Amino acid sequence: MSVDLNHTIVHSRDNRESAEFFTGLLGLEITAEWGPFIAVELNNGVTLDFATVPADSITPQHYAFLVFEEEFDAAYEQISRRGIEHYADPHRKHPGAINHNDGGRGVYFMDPSGHAMELITVPYGGWPS
Repeated sequence: MSVDLNHTIVHSRDNRESAEFFTGLLGLEITAEWGPFIAVELNNGVTLDFATVPADSITPQHYAFLVFEEEFDAAYEQISRRGIEHYADPHRKHPGAINHNDGGRGVYFMDPSGHAMELITVPYGGWPS
């Protein structure tokens, strides 16, 4: 049996603002819009379906994305240029820095709706031998 994640709904204060924030950082495109959703398709076919909901009903989530070095460089340049607060760690104890966990690079930051975003260039535990 094969099980793949197809999509997930990302609650947002403003679905367009959140989708454009995300696509602008990672060089992606909005791939579909229907009803309350603005979809962004990732490289593996999974879509993030951004939906506008009342701010008081948003439960902050954590979204981690494995990216190539080139995408990390471009995204980190955007993070720095836009003055987005970012951290080397999920507890926000190392501001304005990246980490080098597992032999790669990583960074944490918040999206406009308060979700914790993480970019990493090497999966947790490193690449399989």
